[in-house]
Amino acid sequence: MTEYEGLVPAMASALTKRGYTTLTPVQKAVCDPGLEGADVLVSAQTGSGKTVAFGLALAPTLLGGEDRFGSAGTPLALAIAPTRELALQVKRELEWLYGETGAVIASCVGGMDMRNERRALDRGAQIVVGTPGRLVDHINRGSLDLSGLRAVVLDEADEMLDLGFREDLEFILDSAPEDRRTLMFSATVPRAIEELARSYQRDAIRVSTAAERSQHVDIEYRALAVAPHDRENAIINVLRYYEAQTAIVFCSTRAAVNHLTARFNNRGFSVVALSGELSQNERSHALQAMRDGRARVCIATDVAARGIDLPNLELVVHADLPTNPETLLHRSGRTGRAGRKGVSALIVPLPAMRRAERLLAAAKITAEWATPPSADEILARDDERLLADPVLSDAIAEDEIAFADTLLAVYEPRQIAAAFTRLYRSGRSAPEELKEIDLSQRRPARDRGPMEPREPRRPREAFGPGRWFSLSVGRKQSAEPRWLIPMLCRAGNITKNEIGAIKMQPEETFVELAADAADSFLATIGPKRMLEKGIRLTPLDQAPDLTAIPRSKPVSDRPERGPRKGYDRGGASDFDKPERGFRKARDGQEQKTDRPERPFEKRPFEKRAFEKRTAEAFGSGDKPFRKDGETGARPEYRDADAPSRKPKPTKSEARKDRSPREKTFGDKGYAGKPAKGPRPGGPGGPGGTGPARKKARKSNG
Repeated sequence: MTEYEGLVPAMASALTKRGYTTLTPVQKAVCDPGLEGADVLVSAQTGSGKTVAFGLALAPTLLGGEDRFGSAGTPLALAIAPTRELALQVKRELEWLYGETGAVIASCVGGMDMRNERRALDRGAQIVVGTPGRLVDHINRGSLDLSGLRAVVLDEADEMLDLGFREDLEFILDSAPEDRRTLMFSATVPRAIEELARSYQRDAIRVSTAAERSQHVDIEYRALAVAPHDRENAIINVLRYYEAQTAIVFCSTRAAVNHLTARFNNRGFSVVALSGELSQNERSHALQAMRDGRARVCIATDVAARGIDLPNLELVVHADLPTNPETLLHRSGRTGRAGRKGVSALIVPLPAMRRAERLLAAAKITAEWATPPSADEILARDDERLLADPVLSDAIAEDEIAFADTLLAVYEPRQIAAAFTRLYRSGRSAPEELKEIDLSQRRPARDRGPMEPREPRRPREAFGPGRWFSLSVGRKQSAEPRWLIPMLCRAGNITKNEIGAIKMQPEETFVELAADAADSFLATIGPKRMLEKGIRLTPLDQAPDLTAIPRSKPVSDRPERGPRKGYDRGGASDFDKPERGFRKARDGQEQKTDRPERPFEKRPFEKRAFEKRTAEAFGSGDKPFRKDGETGARPEYRDADAPSRKPKPTKSEARKDRSPREKTFGDKGYAGKPAKGPRPGGPGGPGGTGPARKKARKSNG
């Protein structure tokens, strides 16, 4: 039995029963007697035992020298985690760690019944584990009392800030007593974490383990370069090659999770999905299936799988490249935990190789570049596993001898061995054939000096035999290779190196594709042969005859352009032009001009004949137009030669001149015709309402 110096006896006993023989570096660091009662900021890699570490660090503060807890009342410690799965996982770890102390541990996480959580808090608990949002709800409702709190733990603090929980964390920390102890655990310590520590910790001690500053030695990183259309097939081959007891595949979106889950189910893999769109019950069942062994592959997004600890997780596959180094470290940290070995495989399409190299360099990770396992390598690995299977080396039982002799008597040994091999391989998915990738010509990424010139671009390899296709878009539709090439690469999962000549025509475009990529290209785009923007693709049996396609009229057939009107230089060059003269400007400076100087002639002002129009010219002068009350029309001055205008008629005159068609309906009808009866449905008509209708009813009896 290993002695754990400086630990509470109950904690040491729990570790021994759990099978621990030694502590991890981060666990030893936080258990230092010099840190007892102090605020700490711990940065350690994912999977380094941080949950057990802060559980050991909290024990002296919570127990206060006692071996067991008394009756449960208000909480003494609060542990905050970013996701529901991580919070429930922390609760399970603390339950076995504090099992001999009689601690009552309650959880407050989103997705669970809040009434059950309120009843558990009313009964009392020493430790509460929860997510930020649900804890804020309980504090606002008065069901969570933080007055007796002695310590607060922020697990995965950097992830909580990334998920937007900063305001919730600040509210919780402001609600806790000021003399509490605050412990922050984070895989990385960005500036936001340092600011949060300065605001809510008192003279915090930074704890950084040696493992954090170096690459995780228990994780083997492999970068597998694939053709874009072989990405999913490469994932299948990786899962088949390693045959991990538990594996997790990370995707960037929920749609990708659903797609890979459906495809891997069809290929015979026992998979479960883990994404944000699932309910809490569905996510709990998925994780339980992984822990029970009913499922071996978990396909998840980054947020859903944050902080989860799956047993015997040996393989992590990055189906989509991470967006930043922190995400890469957190994903890979699901494996290689507690001294176990693991593999982290990045599926890197050829166009994303440079981005993957920069990502690995930023994360300070050295990965082995290779190609995914081929079908032959997978079958050879299956044979090795079959020969090493204990079923062949175990002793034959007595009840098996008789039937074994019967098999040997009926069938030949070779036939029995072949049948056993078929049975062994029948439950496994067949490997996929992948396109060969040559990594020998890959140029490693390196940092160039500020004045170091770029290396010349490697010339493109000779384009081999190809097949021609026609696109239903041409010059008249503004077709250009700069957007046609990316469209073809996206639609058919090919690279630009597999696209040959492009011949643009007025109404269509001919494109040449590599012969070995043409079949997979057609299978990817589907039988409808439709691309983006309604563009249709048509395979051609042979190369197009461009000489038979009518072209636009050549330049030689166009009519010559004549001289411009009013613009005749006379064939004189700049040297033959006459010298320009000068004249004085108004400001006393000389200005250049081509026109001869001539004196300014003052032209006489031409008077025009005007006449005064009085009120009699308009036919009415009874409207005042002056402020002094004089009557008469306003005088108007007009040109005597201009034609006279007809005065505008008044409203009464216009009403008298109105045509009969514009008159309203009267008793005698329209335009002298007899008036018609009421319209059906109207007032007084059949089916109508109103006084006229009632009068008609009375008259009809």
